[in-house]
Amino acid sequence: MQIARQFSIFMVNKPGVLAQVLGEFAKSKNNIVAITMMDSIEHGVMRVIFSVPEKAKKVLAKLNMPYNETDVLCVSLDNKSGALAAVAEKLTRSHINISYAYCTAGAKGGKTTGVLKVANVDKAIKVLSQVGKKTSKSNRGVKRNINTRK
Repeated sequence: MQIARQFSIFMVNKPGVLAQVLGEFAKSKNNIVAITMMDSIEHGVMRVIFSVPEKAKKVLAKLNMPYNETDVLCVSLDNKSGALAAVAEKLTRSHINISYAYCTAGAKGGKTTGVLKVANVDKAIKVLSQVGKKTSKSNRGVKRNINTRK
């Protein structure tokens, strides 16, 4: 689990703009760690996390592209059904709102990374870290109900 700097880049919604922007990032040799796109009638918004955020700022300045920066929570998830739902449930129990979320195609060790925009990143990390510790301890001595023993 880590905090990452995410860029929300506002682009004119017309052919070639995305290709130009992605081409400039490629020329700067700045790896895209996670990306999602959304569109509206007026503009497109690319939310993206780079391996080197400072390089991204230089490219965006060169392109004169408007953007915002925000901290997001990156959570390593098992690449299976329900992994992101479990994280969302843990945050819900602590009344932490998730404004939006998206996942990467894959990460180290066959896992995926969930990117979460939450109201309080530090609190979310604390909640997810504590819950993980409690869960692992409780799994050590799982006891069956006396009626279900064979």
